[in-house]
Amino acid sequence: MNIEGIEMSDSLGIRKYDYVEFYVGSAKMVAYWYAKALGLKIEGYSGPETGCRDRISYYLTQNNLKIVITGSLQPSTVEVSNFLNLHGDGLKRWAIEVDDVEKIFNHAVKQGAVIQRRPQKIENEHGYITEAAIRLYDDTELVYINRDNYKHIFQPGYDKPIQDIQLTSGDAGLIGIDHIVGNVRENEMDKWADYYVRTMNFETFIDFKKGDIGTKYSALLSKVVRSEKSTIKNPINEPYEGEKKSQIEEYIEQYHGTGVQHIAIKTGDIIHTIRTLRENGVEFLNVPDTYYDTLRAREDINIKEDIDELQKLKILCDNESGGYLLQLFTKPIGDRPTFFFEFIQRAGAQGFGKGNFQALFEAIEEDQGLRGNL
Repeated sequence: MNIEGIEMSDSLGIRKYDYVEFYVGSAKMVAYWYAKALGLKIEGYSGPETGCRDRISYYLTQNNLKIVITGSLQPSTVEVSNFLNLHGDGLKRWAIEVDDVEKIFNHAVKQGAVIQRRPQKIENEHGYITEAAIRLYDDTELVYINRDNYKHIFQPGYDKPIQDIQLTSGDAGLIGIDHIVGNVRENEMDKWADYYVRTMNFETFIDFKKGDIGTKYSALLSKVVRSEKSTIKNPINEPYEGEKKSQIEEYIEQYHGTGVQHIAIKTGDIIHTIRTLRENGVEFLNVPDTYYDTLRAREDINIKEDIDELQKLKILCDNESGGYLLQLFTKPIGDRPTFFFEFIQRAGAQGFGKGNFQALFEAIEEDQGLRGNL
C-alpha cells in the first residue's frame, strides 16, 4: 500500500492536513458507523472517564487519515448544541500540521484572519501540543496544530477507548485527505479564496468559470486554492444561476449556512477501496452505464484499470495531460443532504475531475429530485 511520506513544510511552516472533527447528535453511534462502514480504527476516547464532563469524543484513524467524532453530554454545552441545532451533523473544524503555531497564527491575524482561539499549550504527563484556530466560512474553524512534543494518543484529554466497539471490517486502504471542499453563498467565493491567499500564502490553482460546471438545470462556480507545496488543496464553490436549484443552494438551505461540503480521501487502489466500502454498506451516487460506453469510445483515455471493473463499481475516470484520476462520491452520510465523502486515486493528474462534472451533477440532481429539492 502506498502511504504518503513526510511532507516538507513551506515558508509559513505548513506541513500537511492533520485531522478533521465532526459534531454529531450521538458520538458513539456515529463512531460505530465510521468504524464499520469506512473501516477506521477507534484509537482514542475523551469523555467523563478521562476528565471531560461536557462532551464525548472518539478518535479514529487509518494510515494518515484522522477523524474525531464529538457529541454533547449536556444541553449547556452551547458550542456543540448550537451547532447541531442549526446545521445538524457536520464538520466543525479541520486542522493542518505546522512547524510553529504562533508564527503562522500571527501572520494570519495580521493579514485579516478572524480569531477563534489564540495559541495555547495543552499538556499532561505525556508532553504537550500547541494549537490555535481562525474562523472559516460561517461556523467552521481552521486549526493550526503542532504535536512534535506529544507522544500519546491524539492530544491531552484522550486515552485508549474504554468501550470495546472495534469491528471486523475490511481495510479499505484509505491513505489520507486529498482536499476539502467548502460551499459559500453567491458572490462569496472570491472573498474566501482571497482569505486563504492573504492569511496563508495560498495561490489560486484552478478557476472554474461560467459554463465550466453545470447541467441544463443548475450550475456553480469554483476556485481551488492550494498551499505553497500543494499539501493543502481546497476548492470553494458558489452557486450560479440556473433553471432550478443547484446542489450548492440546496446545501446552504439545508445546512443553514456555509461550510464544508465534502472531504476527498486518497487511496492507492480505488477498485479495492470502493469494493470494500460497498460491502461495508456505504451508499454511492449512481452512474449510468452510458457513461462507460462514452468512456470506452474516448481516444484520450489510457488507463491501466479495467473499464468493465470501473463500470461494475460505478467509478468515474477523468484524463489530464499529466495522467488521470479515478473518483467516486458517496450519497450524503447524515440525515440532511449536506456532507458527503469523495474517494480519489490519482495517477499523475492534479485536477478535480472536470470531465466527470456532467455525470456527477446529473447523479446529484437525480437525488435532489427524489428529495423534492431540485
